[in-house]
Amino acid sequence: MQPTLRRAGGFALIGTISVTAPVLGRAAFVPFAAVALLAAFVITDGPLFDLFARPSDHREGRLNGLTGFALAAAGLAILATELGLPIDLFVASVFVLSYGNLGKRLVAEASDEPFLGTAGFGVAGSAAGFAGQAGVASLTSSPIVAPRFAFLAVAGALVAALFREMLFERDDPLVMLSAGLLLWLFDSLAVSVGVVDIGAALAVTVALGYASYALGAASVAGMLSGVLLGLLVIVFGGFGWFAVLIAFFGIGSLSTKFRYEEKKRRGIAEENEGARGTGNVLGNAAVALLCVLLFAGSRSLPVDGLLFQYAFAGSMAAALSDTLSSEIGGLYDSPRLITTMESVPPGTDGGVTWQGEVFGVLGATVVAGVAFALLPDVGFVGAAVVTLGGFLGMTADSVLGATVEGQQFGNEAVNFAATLVGAVVSAVAALALLGP
Repeated sequence: MQPTLRRAGGFALIGTISVTAPVLGRAAFVPFAAVALLAAFVITDGPLFDLFARPSDHREGRLNGLTGFALAAAGLAILATELGLPIDLFVASVFVLSYGNLGKRLVAEASDEPFLGTAGFGVAGSAAGFAGQAGVASLTSSPIVAPRFAFLAVAGALVAALFREMLFERDDPLVMLSAGLLLWLFDSLAVSVGVVDIGAALAVTVALGYASYALGAASVAGMLSGVLLGLLVIVFGGFGWFAVLIAFFGIGSLSTKFRYEEKKRRGIAEENEGARGTGNVLGNAAVALLCVLLFAGSRSLPVDGLLFQYAFAGSMAAALSDTLSSEIGGLYDSPRLITTMESVPPGTDGGVTWQGEVFGVLGATVVAGVAFALLPDVGFVGAAVVTLGGFLGMTADSVLGATVEGQQFGNEAVNFAATLVGAVVSAVAALALLGP
């Protein structure tokens, strides 16, 4: 057995201590605090040290990895017993990370394929997160709500896997704390989760996520971002919202791959063979995610939740409009800088062609059409509002590209600003034209 696999098994055993939280009550943090003290000051050599030590620990003569892991678990335990984090989510967060890492290491024994390792983390972490919640329910004589447990377990595993891809192995404490806090948020927003909804959501998002990775449309981190985003959109919004999201990702990915070699020759092709990474996904969809979370929490806000629906669709219309205008419009000659109309070389930030503008409007119209067909209360006027938001978002992207991109802002920041413009314009126009 490889040392990394033995170490992952040891961390999983330490993580299992969290299931005693319902019994220990306010002392739930004590076992992890004790482990942290032992790891930091007592266990400096011998078999236990060799079991838990990472390469950097050997160099420093201290179990820093185990110390950080235990302190993060102790911190979550205090949040659970003193500040209201549900006990089952504390346990689920610890289980997701510790057993997810074990699952990844088990897969690594047979294959070094990144996707398979991530899948091992996701499957093991999800199963452990569900088991942790069910274990707490059994100890406290609470009902086992399988659909809700499954949603939270999978969401936690996706969050942890995504952070593990973006960060480093030594950042496990940050991953655990982030997963716990986000699960707390998701739990507060998920009023009800049905068996059919969660089953369909998992099947659809995982299948599309794998397809995007297999076809080279997304990196592993980009795939995780997309699957997590899709799961949250379906659970908090519905399948109509998901269809709007997929309209952007599906058509946008195809346009990125369209005549890719020619784009490379022109110097306007996306990096990594067009595969979307986390930055690209979040740059285009962070506003949409915020909209769906606000929609889910709108029962506690003095705002009509339907406005967030228009904002969501407007942000996606802006994202697809901008993607088509640049990916297809960039294939045409004689672009002009949007701010001065002077001729610029292809690929210049802020350079537009009339063909790109036409395809941009078409992209916004496609998203508006999907919203009209599948989102409740979006009529012809609502579809026009979404199209307007998409067009103005695309225009804002071009103006920002011509003025600040590459200086103060990167491409992802400009994409975020453009989708925010699309969301705000659509929501304000809907409020003005359709009323409260």
